[in-house]
Amino acid sequence: MTNQDRNADAKGRPNPRKPFKSNGKRRIVSSKDRTNKDRTPARTAAPSTRPAVIKPAVKQSKPIKTTSAAEEVKPAVKQSKPIETTSAGEETDLIYGRHTVLSALENGRNLNRIWILPQLRYDPRFHTLLLEAKANGTVIDEVDPKRLDQVTHRANHQGVAAQIAPYAYIELADLIARAKAASEQPVIVVIDSITDPHNLGAIIRTAEALGAQGMAIPQRRAVGITSTVMKVASGALESFPVARVVNLREALQELKAAGFWIYGLAVNGSQSIHAARLEGATVLVIGSEGEGLSLLTQRCCDFLISIPLQGKTPSLNASVAAGMALYELFRQRWSNTLQLETVKKKEGEGEKQYLEKRKVTEYKEK
Repeated sequence: MTNQDRNADAKGRPNPRKPFKSNGKRRIVSSKDRTNKDRTPARTAAPSTRPAVIKPAVKQSKPIKTTSAAEEVKPAVKQSKPIETTSAGEETDLIYGRHTVLSALENGRNLNRIWILPQLRYDPRFHTLLLEAKANGTVIDEVDPKRLDQVTHRANHQGVAAQIAPYAYIELADLIARAKAASEQPVIVVIDSITDPHNLGAIIRTAEALGAQGMAIPQRRAVGITSTVMKVASGALESFPVARVVNLREALQELKAAGFWIYGLAVNGSQSIHAARLEGATVLVIGSEGEGLSLLTQRCCDFLISIPLQGKTPSLNASVAAGMALYELFRQRWSNTLQLETVKKKEGEGEKQYLEKRKVTEYKEK
């Protein structure tokens, strides 16, 4: 028996238990030539007692590092440059518009730089004031309209813009002292959470024009005195002091202690504004554009007044409502002043007539 016969089984297939010696020829094995061992299913392993490890669906390139509370947590987004913070004295603001810049020049405001068109620089209204500002250290730049558009971000600059230091707020105690010194019946406007600079600027312009002595605004959740507010106010801020308070409720209590009556303008006010007697030292509180006066502010008011509306519109814009309320307040005072002057005039005429009659009587007796 040859080695090939020994290494084959009865059917002529190679014996897997014995080594197979190749004869140097390539043999193609078909499915019929496979052994029973190849046809048997794979042996299943015994179930493991270890818990199965669930792999994440998305493979992470790098493991997530966890830090303790004491360790510093770095931001997820890397900033290319650190944010630079400046102090209050280093911050600057931009004002623009002929009337706004002209009012700042007339009141001697410290201006760092002025951008102006060449034809406007030699205008009689600006020329002398620009020379005085230049003598005080202000840089005057004659530029073209394209440069002004770039500086003001295409705002309505009217040919002139200026870089100005931020508005200097005053303390509430100083505002009260100034108001009492300026009038026997001072009027202070208090703003409750107005966020639109156009509304705030319009209220300031109306209040100063009608004769109010100042304004108090909250420090949080409200707009401050910005370049937009200055532009809309049209120079009124140059002679209108504004105090910025941290707590509006405490500010109203301080005004009450100083002898002011607090009137809150609200849609659900219990008294119509034309029926209220707005006399003495008065504080008029104006609410925000959407929500009006907050409940906490309403509780601090002595009276809640409303503007009667006859149409289908349920409410008014904050600046419009403030203008109507301020006009009614001063209209009542002007009316009382006119009545008093009329009475005094009649008394004077009566006394004059009495003296004339007395002279005539004395002359006849003589």
